Amino acid sequence: MTQSEIEGGVRLSVLDTAPIVEGSSARQALHNTVDLARLADTLGYHRYWVPEHHSMRGVASAAPAVLVGRLAEATRSIRVGSGGVLLPNHSPLIVAEQFGTLEALYPGRIDLGLGRALGGPPRVASVMGRTGQGHRDFAEQLRELLAYFDEPEPEPGTVTAVPAVGNRPQPWILGTGTASAELAGAFGFPYAAAHHLNADCIEVLKRYRETFQPSASTPTPRAIVSVSVIVADSDSRAEWLAGSTRLKILSRLKGSRIRLPSPEHAAQVHYTAEERATIDLHTRGLIAGGPQAVCQMLDVLIKQFSPDEILVTTPVFDPVDRCRSYELLAESLPLLGTV
Repeated sequence: MTQSEIEGGVRLSVLDTAPIVEGSSARQALHNTVDLARLADTLGYHRYWVPEHHSMRGVASAAPAVLVGRLAEATRSIRVGSGGVLLPNHSPLIVAEQFGTLEALYPGRIDLGLGRALGGPPRVASVMGRTGQGHRDFAEQLRELLAYFDEPEPEPGTVTAVPAVGNRPQPWILGTGTASAELAGAFGFPYAAAHHLNADCIEVLKRYRETFQPSASTPTPRAIVSVSVIVADSDSRAEWLAGSTRLKILSRLKGSRIRLPSPEHAAQVHYTAEERATIDLHTRGLIAGGPQAVCQMLDVLIKQFSPDEILVTTPVFDPVDRCRSYELLAESLPLLGTV
């Protein structure tokens, strides 16, 4: 059992959006991500994923293939990958070349998580050239992508993703609904359910397991659940740190896109009863507390969803507090299943 593996075989991993917090910059956010990846590697976390987001002023992770390469270089053993590449935004050939190159350079450590969302506001679609891909079925794009990792037919003029041939990373499907779950099941892929975006994903996972068809790489269903987790030395400090993401979520719901504010700033805001009810509703999947409280909540989640792995994202303002949260979580693993 690895250091990041919970009793019963459930592993802990990291999902990092490279958040650009209030008063910071994309450059600093990306350096923070590299630092956190190094820490996660030493702490024994199993994998480290970065997403694809566009035109989102509080997120620096826009080019996962580039960032994955930097993270793989900066770490030794942790798996690194995309959480995920939004395939309709790209040519399958280019994605195959990028991730085939990564797998060739860092064999056995690269994950290719795939999704079909836009990854940004609607106006991004035309700028990305997505409108030209809109008529294509996601499953069709997946089949084309996967074919590039196989040996090409010896025919003149065959289009080949040269670095991808024989260098296939581990594919994953990511999603929040039953359509993505059924697609992962049909392809025999492992599936990552975005609990941090949709806390009511139990039916999604059920559908994935019901529709799963065994494949050569994945003979049985494998499921990740991504969860927002904030751990601090005390319950009260964790709740104080969580004030940042609660304020940001409320601001987004009101139509104002802000960067993650400091907890000091958030603590000065006075909410109405209606606003507090809205925050509670939209952050009900957030797990925040001291080590013992967090372990209790994770135990409940594991019993409810039966994941093979928990992908932890930690939306806090200060990178020192973020690193401390992952340290405390790793140190608390012996408590899981006993509290």
